[in-house]
Amino acid sequence: MPEVRFHSVFDIIGPVMVGPSSSHTAGASRIGRVVRNIFGEAPERIDVYLYESFAKTYRGHGTDVAIIGGLLGMAPDDPQLRDSLRLAHEAGIKVTFVPKSDKVDHPNSARIVLQKGAHKLTVLGESIGGGNIRITELNGFKISLSMGTPTYITIHDDVPGMIAAVTKIFSDAAINIGTMTVTREAKGEHAIMIIEVDAYQADILAQLKQLPHMVNVTYFE
Repeated sequence: MPEVRFHSVFDIIGPVMVGPSSSHTAGASRIGRVVRNIFGEAPERIDVYLYESFAKTYRGHGTDVAIIGGLLGMAPDDPQLRDSLRLAHEAGIKVTFVPKSDKVDHPNSARIVLQKGAHKLTVLGESIGGGNIRITELNGFKISLSMGTPTYITIHDDVPGMIAAVTKIFSDAAINIGTMTVTREAKGEHAIMIIEVDAYQADILAQLKQLPHMVNVTYFE
């Protein structure tokens, strides 16, 4: 009989959550929350494109309320998650769900498009089991973020010198950058950096937030 290995207790009992499914509820909520933090502000419009398994069962398994709850900043175990669609409506956020027939790399996938004025973000996320997620596309750029390593996400004005200023903070702290993705809405608008590092240091977040032209900084692990 082959040996079965578990990476953590969550692989056995699953995450603490509201809803019936770690993939369709907890993972979907985490995708929404990560996307909201990348966006950096409350959106005016949310369009969610659902694929394969998500497209077939999103209402019955609570994927719809989970994604919107995450986009409102809720954790998977937040008791308000069930009311997320109503709360979004009361906040004046226009929400649409579009089931798609296209084949994608993972059956539990959602493409989320957020808009507020000219600010727009498109993210493709996968719920890969046990509440774990992977972000595979950001504004059309192919990436691979599991959010399982220390990760900083910055939103800043698209001005010269920002990449150098951010990487200098990590260099001065002797923290190695594993991967770094940079994208922007348009020249001179907002830009996004996603930075996976080897170690966490408490004061890095504060230093990044103090940089001129920095709009928002979040941290995940």
